[in-house]
Amino acid sequence: DEVYEEALVIVCDTANRERISDQRYKNGKMIIKIDHHPNVDAYGDIALVDTTVSSTSELVYDMLVNGQEKGLHLNDKGARLLYAGIIGDTGRFLFPSTTPKTFRIAADLIQYNFDFTDIYDEMYKTDLRVVRLNGYIMQHFTFTDEGIGFMKVTKDLLEQFHLTPNEASQAVGSLGNIDGIKAWVLFFEEAEKIRVRLRSKGIVINELAANYHGGGHPLASGATVHSWEEADALIEDLRQLAK
Repeated sequence: DEVYEEALVIVCDTANRERISDQRYKNGKMIIKIDHHPNVDAYGDIALVDTTVSSTSELVYDMLVNGQEKGLHLNDKGARLLYAGIIGDTGRFLFPSTTPKTFRIAADLIQYNFDFTDIYDEMYKTDLRVVRLNGYIMQHFTFTDEGIGFMKVTKDLLEQFHLTPNEASQAVGSLGNIDGIKAWVLFFEEAEKIRVRLRSKGIVINELAANYHGGGHPLASGATVHSWEEADALIEDLRQLAK
């Protein structure tokens, strides 16, 4: 706890307070928010938020470039991590958030001394348990007439595949390549709540996520529900959006 006392706390890539990984951030003396999600929850003493960039990594890189004359310096380890952040948030440059500027920054970063092919290997290798869960989801998910896919991953199912909810969430992309799908949602049951992972091919879903204790990007968001009845309500709202 003493680490946070009188500390400067910098929170990156986290749109709302309840999703900050360690709630002791509140004990800091000053809080800076650096983010590229819509600034719905405007916390922090200083907030640097830009929704036009592909990732928070891109935003941090801009800060480095603008601060070079003041002595800011990027080393190889930092370049590797910023590149990984861009890769993750653009889906390997496939998502609509990717811009010509994103490619220029990536080109700058790979001039540093790190193995970018190793980053791909590490980021996208999949645990065998998750692969088996992916197969189960593909066989058992529900696909509605509106083009909505959904799957409820219960605690019993997680135990069957020996996965934690966080590990199982790697399966969120499993429905994305289905012909005709407009949006999809996976629910992962935890001890006292149900984590929601929403993805879309074009329907704006972050406002829906905000109605269920969450938020995020227009096409990729997270939320939380506290019962399967509330999960059903979210599915119905998503079906109405698809209509």
